[in-house]
Amino acid sequence: MSIPPLSDSEFERYSRQIMLSEWGEEGQSRLKQAKVLIVGCGGLGTAASLYLAGAGVGNLVLADDDAVERSNLSRQVAYREGNLGESKARALSAQLMALNTLIQCRAVERYLVDRALDLEVSLADVVLDCSDNMATRQAVNEVCRKSCTPLVAGAAIGWQGQLMVFDFAASISPCYHCLFPASKDASPRNCQSAGVVGPVAGVIGNLQALEALKLLTQTKSIPSRFYQLDGQSLSLRAMSIPIDSDCAVCHPHNSPHVSEVPDEHLA
Repeated sequence: MSIPPLSDSEFERYSRQIMLSEWGEEGQSRLKQAKVLIVGCGGLGTAASLYLAGAGVGNLVLADDDAVERSNLSRQVAYREGNLGESKARALSAQLMALNTLIQCRAVERYLVDRALDLEVSLADVVLDCSDNMATRQAVNEVCRKSCTPLVAGAAIGWQGQLMVFDFAASISPCYHCLFPASKDASPRNCQSAGVVGPVAGVIGNLQALEALKLLTQTKSIPSRFYQLDGQSLSLRAMSIPIDSDCAVCHPHNSPHVSEVPDEHLA
């Protein structure tokens, strides 16, 4: 596929990242053509989308069936008080278009399931799971795995954050279900029930954007990894994700296990 040249306006706007030897004009042109699906327009999704829009990702699809509430504003900083009661997907789309008129945003004001989820994932180059519930995470993981679409998943609660990268375009890759089998989610927690520190959600969302940009510009080979952030100690722990040979989603037979396995998840 031929990569179209950048306009003078685009070159000027993105000049600081084009200067990077690993990025260059080719990487920026890849971003211009790219489509990213963001599932969830909360603390993670707003942070990630702002940086993806700023970086020049040409097409952003924002999916959320929720409306902006006052309790969102402490961490979902893309919204304004004037957005209270509005659709999150529509309000966020407007904010991103105001930030960068060179990109396109499409708001999906519904909960993505079944064929709708299949279709949106099939059209994306990378999917960001910024949702806040296990059912959505498992569904997004399964569809991304089936369509070989790279997935960057995030979670945040309290002072803790998690980041997971699954490059399903690779020949062998674990999946979210390998890490957190659905049957083990007996007592899910989320921000509404357990609270969250706003900047923790922002950090994880920004890391999701960073990993997505690396995938889209092909600046670095990214292994499937699990990262755990402790906001109180400001530590970030990285672990390989084990491949579960009995996984109900990906069934990676005859693949070696990795010994270190995360022992908890964040809702």
